[in-house]
Amino acid sequence: MPEKLVHNKYIISKRDIVEVKVWRVEKSQEFPEGLKYSFAYIKDGKRVLGYDNERGKGHHKHYKEKEEKIEFKDIYTLQEKFEKEVEKIIRES
Repeated sequence: MPEKLVHNKYIISKRDIVEVKVWRVEKSQEFPEGLKYSFAYIKDGKRVLGYDNERGKGHHKHYKEKEEKIEFKDIYTLQEKFEKEVEKIIRES
C-alpha cells in the first residue's frame, strides 16, 4: 500500500499554485526507486509545468502541451530542478 510522504500545496498568488506529492511505493520495474511523485505548477487553473513518473511512462515532465523524458538522480535534486524551473517561468511571465 502506498505511503504518502509529502503533500504540500503552495499558493503563490491568486493565479499561481504549486503542488508537490510524493509516495513511497513498493519497488518494481515501473518504480525502481520505490517512489511515486507528482509536482505541478498551475497558472490560472491550468497545468503549465508538471514532473511525474506515471505508470508506464517513467520519469518525465509536461511543459505546456509537450511531454519529454527527464533524468532522475534523486527526489531532492528533482524537486530543486522543478522549483527553479517554476521560478524562471514566473519571472518570464
